[in-house]
Formats: sequence, C-alpha cells, structure tokens
Amino acid sequence: MTRTIRTGPAPDQSAAELLAAVRPYAQPDPPALSLPPQMFTSPEVYELERQRIFDRSWIMVAHTDQLAEPGDYLSLSIAGEQVAITRGEDGRLHGMSPVCRHRAMPLVEPGEGKVKDFTCSYHLWRYNLDGTLRAATYMRENAEFDPATCRLPGFAVREWHGLVFVNLDAEARSFEPDLAIADTEMTNYRLDDMVQVNHWTEEWACNWKVAVENGYENYHAIGFHPETVRPLMTGGIDMTVHQDSEWVTRLLSGAGTPFEAKILPLTEAERSIMYSFRIFPGGAVATFGETIAWISIIPLSLDRTQVRGGTLAPRQALEYVDLEVMRKEVESITSVINAEDRTGLEAVQRTLGSRFLQRGHLSPKEPGVLAFYRKLALALTEEG
Repeated sequence: MTRTIRTGPAPDQSAAELLAAVRPYAQPDPPALSLPPQMFTSPEVYELERQRIFDRSWIMVAHTDQLAEPGDYLSLSIAGEQVAITRGEDGRLHGMSPVCRHRAMPLVEPGEGKVKDFTCSYHLWRYNLDGTLRAATYMRENAEFDPATCRLPGFAVREWHGLVFVNLDAEARSFEPDLAIADTEMTNYRLDDMVQVNHWTEEWACNWKVAVENGYENYHAIGFHPETVRPLMTGGIDMTVHQDSEWVTRLLSGAGTPFEAKILPLTEAERSIMYSFRIFPGGAVATFGETIAWISIIPLSLDRTQVRGGTLAPRQALEYVDLEVMRKEVESITSVINAEDRTGLEAVQRTLGSRFLQRGHLSPKEPGVLAFYRKLALALTEEG
C-alpha cells in the first residue's frame, strides 16, 4: 500500500490532526519529512507536551560541581513549572516547588547561589533546604493549620556520574537502565572524576523542538558552523544512530583525525569518534577526545527555550593547566558556537508562521532527526 503524506501548506490544524500526522514517526518505516510546521507554533500541542512529556520526564539541569556544598541551590523553570534543587544539610540533593504554600509567592528567583533556607519575602515564612517548613509567622492561632504537614511539593532528583537530573513526577522510575549501554561504553571517559570547567544558561527565541532536532544532526555544521564545528568533522558529517530505548539515543560520528588522549585510557576507536547520547526530551552528552560537553534544552514557553550546558575535563588536567585559563579558552569557543546556533534557530522560528511553509524532505544525513521524531511521537501519542 502506498502511503500519502501531505507536504503542502495547510490551514490551522487541531492538536488531534497534528498528532495524527506525527504518529507515523513511531512506525518502522517513518516518513522522511520534517514535522508539520504547526507542531512548533500550536499552543494546544505545547500544552500536551507539558502534560505528556515535561511533567514526567527526566531533565538534565546541572553538574554536581554547581551543587557541591550544603546550601547550594539551583532554580529554573521547566515548561512553566518553577523548580528548585538544593544540596541539603544531609548532603543529599532535594528537588521541590519553590512557591510558598501560604499565598503563592516565589521563594527564589531563577538562577543559582547559596542559602541557609528559603524565606518568603511576602510574609516571612521559612522553609528548610529539604522543603520542610521551618517557621510560619503568626499562624499559631489558626487551629486548622498543621505545620508538620506543610512542606514544599517534592520532585525526584538523581545524580548520574556527576550530572544532575530532575523529574516533576516524584514517583518517576529510574532512567539508569535506559543508559546501561552508554554507561558501559563511556567507562574510559571516567565521568565521575571530571570537573566542570565552565557552564552557561541562555534563552533562545525558538520552540524547544527547533533546538533539539538541530542537535540530532551534523548536517547543519556546514551552514551554521563552517569555521568552528565543521573543521572537527574531518571524518565527514555522517552519523550512526542507535535507539537504545524510548528515552535514549546514541549518535556516533567519525572524527577522522584521532583526538589526543594524554590522561584518559581511551582506545584508538574512542579517539577516532565523537560519541554522544541523548536523553529525551532535550538532554545531550558528547565527547570530544578528553573533553565532555553536556547540554540541556528546556522550554520556558511555546517560543522561548532555555539552553543550559557545561564543559567537563579530567581532574588531572588541572595539574598542568590553570582552571581560569582553561575556562577562558573553553568559553571563547562555546560562546561562538552557541551564538551561531541561536542566530540560525531564531531565524527558523520567525518563519514558522508563514502560510506558505510546508513540510521539508529530510536528507539521508539526518537519521538522528527521525530518531528524535520517533521518541516525540511515542511520548505524545501513547494512550492515556
């Protein structure tokens, strides 16, 4: 049977119609077409993504170096939901909703820092670093108020080889089984002994999927990054795609000229590839010889996306190079690459409302994009 896929301009489509167009990506023989343009602009689709993806997915948000000591905290928004992660006095990481239980005042602004507790600036209620209530001013005369049961709603938090993940579903199952293959294959990179050289947080004016699908292919390096990323790809822009589970995809690209390995016990094969894995919806970890980059793409709204990331290096490397010198060198590169992606992807977003826009045919150089579409289709169209 021949399958017919509409590629031309379409009138405004309902969320149900858009999901019907996305469903074929979950099949063994998906259409080699880009997503319907309205998948990036539909408020109804975005609301479904919030419910079916971001309310129950593991989101990579930081490296443990950012939350090393008791009192260290990180605050961010995940698809409109405020999230705080702290290193408690007990040494553990805690995830919570940083919104006062009294009158909905945010306890902390987005960012990171160090605190003894979270004190509400509205009525001075105070919460411990694990989300439990420490003090509620002038509440003793309210007989119906029980401070022992008043605490900030908790989220699931896990560390994986120094990378910190949060899930809005406090009862979410662990993601470690999905990363079993990647975990084994990255043994020689010694992630547990890596230090974070730099990290960044940026806001891009595009839908989160515009940014994510860009990261699933090397094809754009010839256009966006001709003098930065493209020279690293001496082995070409092809990639090998392995879909390990509903959540994890491994992408392997040939480096051509092997990377140097002075500290890590990398094999010749490991020095000759750029190895990366993606954790749906927007997390990525990639190797460049002895350097590791992590990046996380998190929606703020329908057309605003936060891009978080960092660069890791072997701890032993700091015995030979000053950390500040290394940080400046890394930042000079990553800032340029990020700016190249941001400029291009924001331009894409500006065209997505065009009534003349149609679905594009994908190149054979973009198998990773179809891998992302498959996971998106599975997440959005599963029953229930």
